[in-house]
Amino acid sequence: MTELELQHLRREKWRLEGEPIDTLDEAREFLDSVGLCLMYPVRPMPLLPTFIGACAGSDRSLPGRPKAFSDPRARQAEDLRARLVHEKSVYELPFAGETLLLSSEVFPYFYALAGDRKPKEPIGSRSRAKASPLSEDIFRKLEAKGPLTTVQLQEQLGGALSEAGLDRALQELWAALKIVRTDYDPRAGNTWDVYHRWAAESVSQGMRISDAEALSALISKYLDLTVAATEEEIEGFFSKFTSRARVAEVVRALLAAREFAYTPSETRTLITVAAGGRSEAPRPRGDHGVAPSSASRRRGNG
Repeated sequence: MTELELQHLRREKWRLEGEPIDTLDEAREFLDSVGLCLMYPVRPMPLLPTFIGACAGSDRSLPGRPKAFSDPRARQAEDLRARLVHEKSVYELPFAGETLLLSSEVFPYFYALAGDRKPKEPIGSRSRAKASPLSEDIFRKLEAKGPLTTVQLQEQLGGALSEAGLDRALQELWAALKIVRTDYDPRAGNTWDVYHRWAAESVSQGMRISDAEALSALISKYLDLTVAATEEEIEGFFSKFTSRARVAEVVRALLAAREFAYTPSETRTLITVAAGGRSEAPRPRGDHGVAPSSASRRRGNG
């Protein structure tokens, strides 16, 4: 595979060849196809598609979040994103100063990898041993009285609390997959709820998935959406959620099992999903052995 061929395949998959997303159905299908993407580009840019790029049908002069308010492409993308989140076809996660969008089928695997097994406790993620007192207080307020807007939370916690302090605590809980942003209003700000109530089924699915299964499925999906990637690119992305050594171990195991294969390029060695291997994350099974998909259940609602 040449570098030119690789870039062309990615651009087609990431909808950057002049076929912009126009409808909610198309937006849902794009997220189902790639599984995960950033909302806006960041610097340095990880090897991921962007939702704004797919909505524009191009990666030319894409706005970052600070300049998105004045770009009509961003307004359309934000409207579609909000509708997808509302129907639970898409989940959000803070990542690299931006928002990572996850399809409904991929989210339980991310929860298994980055969340914890005690969703009703304030915090306990693998990367954060204990929450700050403010974060714990916010979690308990949302659990008891949520969903609540940012303004309502500030009133509940006392008016002297700074907006910056509240935002830091909310981001801490969001990154640990304890709370979720469910809506936005320009005057009241974001609306927040606890994940174990807002997405009870997906959280329950995630708790039943082992770390190894989650990482294997997510790396497979990552290779599907990137077409091919180097070991360094795979480790670089997933090291944000688990250790590089663990990622390398899973990649080696899947290569040995011939689920993945090495593919030479002009200047580097790439890894792809092997012919006949698993190219997508398997769907988490429900209590009756049926693979649920909130997106597929809502196809007629767009």
